[in-house]
Amino acid sequence: MKHCNALAQTVATLACGLLLAGAAHASALEQFKSFVAGTKSAKGEFSQHQVKKLESGGTKTSTSSTGTFVFARPGKFIWTYVKPYEQVLQADGDQLYIFDKDLNQVTVKKLGNALGSSPAAILFGSNDLEKNFTLSEAGTKDGVEWLKAVPKAKDTSFEEITIGLRNGLPEAMELKDTFGQLSVLAFKKIERNPALNAANFKFVMPKGADVFNN
Repeated sequence: MKHCNALAQTVATLACGLLLAGAAHASALEQFKSFVAGTKSAKGEFSQHQVKKLESGGTKTSTSSTGTFVFARPGKFIWTYVKPYEQVLQADGDQLYIFDKDLNQVTVKKLGNALGSSPAAILFGSNDLEKNFTLSEAGTKDGVEWLKAVPKAKDTSFEEITIGLRNGLPEAMELKDTFGQLSVLAFKKIERNPALNAANFKFVMPKGADVFNN
């Protein structure tokens, strides 16, 4: 399945919200804690690309993927890749479904195992972030405050995650895996706390799809 493993772990990957007044002057950690506490659901758009280290010492950047996301805490989200390939990662709070439209193939995983100390747990999980991550300030660049999140679990495939915030909104996320590969995401058109319910996240199995349970 195209991008399957990377997409499942970056699902995330990811959603944002408006924070308290004055957040523009707050540190990244203060902004992000306010975002987590005050954003129960959100929707918006994203773009994503990967940067790979080459044996020659250089880097290679993948074609950008674009799509939409919607989430409701805890553990409910729909992360939809529109271009260049159509793929949906959808969680109903119990199961994670990864649907590859071209192959008409669905992979089903228990959400707990799929999230863990993954990037998705930061934005789509519970509010108890510091249970699974060590959080610290990572400096300021071009007006964006950066926060670093290092998974406490030893078996995660990610080495560290950094989140860029400006004016109380997460603008970007960078995911560095244990192989030195970097996934870079940018967010826009964020709507905070739209009206959602559990039925919005119920996955409807596509007709004739091949189903794999992991």
